[in-house]
Order: sequence, then C-alpha cells, then structure tokens
Amino acid sequence: MFERPKSGERAVLIHSSPDGLAEQSDREEFAELAISAGASVVAELDTSRKRPNPRYFVGKGKLEDLKILIRQNDAELVISCASLRPSQERNLEAELKCRVLDRAGLILDIFAQRARSFEGKLQVELAQLKHLSTRLVRGWTHLERQKGGIGLRGPGETQLETDRRLIGARIRQLNDRLETVGIRRSMNRQNRLKADIPTVALVGYTNAGKSTLFNALTDAGVYVQDQLFATLDPTVRRLDLPEGEHVVLADTVGFVRDLPLELIAAFKSTLQEAREADLILHLIDASDPNRWHRVRQVNSVLHQLDADKVPQIRVYNKIDKMDRRPRATTNSKGEGRAVWLSAVTGEGLPLLKDAIANRLRQEKTERTIYLQPSEGRQRAKLFELGAVINEEVQEDGSWRLMLRMAEKDLRRFLKHENLQMELSNGSIGRQ
Repeated sequence: MFERPKSGERAVLIHSSPDGLAEQSDREEFAELAISAGASVVAELDTSRKRPNPRYFVGKGKLEDLKILIRQNDAELVISCASLRPSQERNLEAELKCRVLDRAGLILDIFAQRARSFEGKLQVELAQLKHLSTRLVRGWTHLERQKGGIGLRGPGETQLETDRRLIGARIRQLNDRLETVGIRRSMNRQNRLKADIPTVALVGYTNAGKSTLFNALTDAGVYVQDQLFATLDPTVRRLDLPEGEHVVLADTVGFVRDLPLELIAAFKSTLQEAREADLILHLIDASDPNRWHRVRQVNSVLHQLDADKVPQIRVYNKIDKMDRRPRATTNSKGEGRAVWLSAVTGEGLPLLKDAIANRLRQEKTERTIYLQPSEGRQRAKLFELGAVINEEVQEDGSWRLMLRMAEKDLRRFLKHENLQMELSNGSIGRQ
C-alpha cells in the first residue's frame, strides 16, 4: 500500500455524465470547488458511462488515460465529480498511486478550512468522521485478532475495529457537544420569540453575495471573499426597518448542488434558522446564466429542511454587472415578491427594506381577544407588543381587545402565556 501524500495540490478532475459531456456550468463549478480547496487544476478528464465500473468507477480505457495525465502533469490528486464508493476510492488509489477524492470529500475539505467558530468546527469534524467511517482501509494486517497464551487470551481486535470504535466514541462526543450548543441556540431563538422580534433568514447558493448583502444591511463586518463557501459560521444581527421597526437578520451556510448529506445533518441546528424564520430572503446571482438551476437547488435543500413553506422574497443581486436599475415587484396580494439590487453599490437596499417591512405586515391578521380582569399582565404585554388597535371594557370588568398581528405570533403568545383559547369566526374566546 502506497503512502498518501500529505498535500495534493496538482489535481486531475474527472467529469462524469451518463449522457455525454457534463454541462459546462457544472464543469466550471466543480473546477471552482477544487480551486477553493487549494488545488491547482492541471488536467481534466470526461467520462460518460451509464453504468459505472463497479471496481474503478471509470472503464479500463479511461483508467489508462488517467495514468497518462497523472504522469504528464506530475499530479498528486484525482478528484471525481461523481460520488465514489469507498471500495472504488481505494482501488483507484492503489492503481493510480495517488490520492483520490470525490465531490463530497472535496466539499468537506473546504468546510474544514473555512470553519472558524467553535460550533462550526464541531459540525465539520462530525461530518468528516461520518464520511471517514465508511472509508477505513484494511491496511493493518500486522494486528490480526490475538491468539495469546496464558494470561494473554482475549477477544482482541484489529486496528480497523479499534479505529471504528474510536471514531464511534468521538462521534457520540461531538453529538453531545453540538446538542448543548443547539440548546443554547434554541434558547436564543425562544428569547427572540418572547420579545416578538421577527426573524429573517438569508439563504442562497454559495457565492451569490450573501455576506456582502448581510454587511451592507447590518454593518456586521462578516468575512467576504470571492470564493465558494467563504464563510460558514452563522451570524445574527439586528436590522432596522422603516418606521422604527426592526427584525433579526440571520445569515446561513451557502448551498451548493449535491451538498453531502453528512453536512446537511451536521449543520441542521444552524440551518434551523431558515426553518423557523418568519421570512426568507432567497439571494440569487442575477448575472449568473444558470441562476434558475441554482434556484432549484436551493429550493430543494429548503424542502429537505421543511423550510419551503416559509414566506419568501427573491433578491436578485449583482445588477451592477448587468447595467440594470433597481426595482421591486409584488404579487396579486400586494406582497413583496422580488427585489433587484446591488449589495456592492448599495443600489436597491431601501427597496429591500421596504419589501421586508411590507411583507411582514401583510402576514398580520385582525383578531378579537377577550381577557379576564385577572389577566392584566397579558393585556399589558399585548400593548407592549404594539398589537392592540382597539380596546373595550366590558360590564364585568373584562377586556375586549382588537389585535393586529401575525397569526402564528398570536398562537405563540397564547401558548407562552398558557391561555387556553380557540379561534372562531375571527375572534378568540374562552373555551
């Protein structure tokens, strides 16, 4: 078995498609992923097998072509756009005498480089270990099950089994730590809910300009770089809206095609900001000719997170590259539907803030609630939230309050205050 090099920067890329050549946009994105990981792309190989070779993924002819490309370009690394089985990865490494990665392993490596926060590092390590656990190599033949003599007998274990046990223990430890961090994050969300502060989640395909827009709206100073997955760590900041209103704006991890399942699972608590948001800003690179393909990929991930039912405003960024003017559109209900802007120049930012404010207001409905004299604290809370638009005092001293607020916020308020109410004909009455 050859020794894996500690670095593999000169890379040969394998593009695969069952119907011929891979789409040019997919080829460019894959090359950009490799460059973002620190690789120097020295050669590329196309393969179009409907049924991948079970041993090497590529056929014998393409395998020989790979060997030639590696020799000619002094390559140290081969990266496959398609997913490889652990056995295929090992067989290719043994045959090519160089390190082999697939797309999932490449993205995991990028995430490992970009994670900066404690939570982000834990999430990436968890995803890496889950990925690695299926790729342990039986290369430890010197440590077979022990036979032993008197006093030395025991079950013994191979190095492979030891590695699996240690990885399993570390995964459990990471899950426990992430659960603690997730509880803290959940408590922060609950505090925002109690304060009745709406949450707006910023999502989009990686490199669409989320960090730039986030900084432009909140002056957060989030790291910005023209590369895929420049930032991983979620950031939450206050965003001031017109008429003195404010919301919490939450940045999220960038999405990408075929995002490894290990990463989606590991970043579940982080991505939960999108699922529990009152509104999603779906950022789209308007200058990207393949933007609709990217939109479908993002919506697919949102569906996996059960966040596809959250109200959404599409934000078309980078109009400065298209010589277009900022504008905003609404749907048939007058709700903000889309905004065209430039996060770099600031053009269109006021339109976006207006669209956010109007969309959140549109989500509000009018309800009538009856409170007993003993429920003065709840009455005061509703006034504090600015939800009361009219009040009448009844003969028995109870209050009849006309409210205007989002229905889910009202239900949340009733649940938090332990008020057993039922919705009926636009009014809320005691059961």
